[in-house]
Amino acid sequence: MCGRFTLTVDLLALQEQFHFRYQGPLAPRFNIAPSQEVLTVIVEEGERIGKMMRWGLVPFWAKDARIGAKMINARAETVDEKASFRHAFKRRRCLILADGFFEWKKEGTKKVPYRFTLKTGEPFAFAGLWERWDGPSGPLETCAIVTTRANELIAPIHDRMPVMLPPERHDDWLDPRLDDSEYLKSLLSPYPSGEMRMYEVAPLVNSPKNDVIACIKPVDSRSMEGT
Repeated sequence: MCGRFTLTVDLLALQEQFHFRYQGPLAPRFNIAPSQEVLTVIVEEGERIGKMMRWGLVPFWAKDARIGAKMINARAETVDEKASFRHAFKRRRCLILADGFFEWKKEGTKKVPYRFTLKTGEPFAFAGLWERWDGPSGPLETCAIVTTRANELIAPIHDRMPVMLPPERHDDWLDPRLDDSEYLKSLLSPYPSGEMRMYEVAPLVNSPKNDVIACIKPVDSRSMEGT
């Protein structure tokens, strides 16, 4: 699964890399958690648009928005089958921008947090799904991150990982006219482990209340794997 990630990159750098229009502030985030706002990129009228959406997908047919708390991830293997995700998979796919994510390794009675990034340190895009829910207080836009089996780097820590889409797959994933389920699912493969690195971070990240730069500092830079 993916339950926590980061986005610390300057907005202009993100726009240059992912080619989207966005109006509004963007503060660096060091410990993004479910139910919080995340930066997504969608296509509207042929143009890439950046939007802030709540992490935790609420299906359009839901009676209660609280269902979103259980919908932070969608499994790639069944994303076209599950009632909660199949409509979004067919018509409302998005990129969710990040520059790292966290997973926890069980060591005895403890869970040790690790951060995963690209070796280059550059931002990347998760494969995401989004929906618009019309609630009593007005429309609510929410999203979920698609996950797949872990690659060789992540497998010793966790058996799942978020789908990180390489740039050449972004256009197809975002295209709302494309509805070939088998082809779209073929895009949802594990990212090459050789292009990633991991390192242990402090338990500070365990609480979503902590959203400070210390959350992404290595406990010991000499222990970085994949560098």
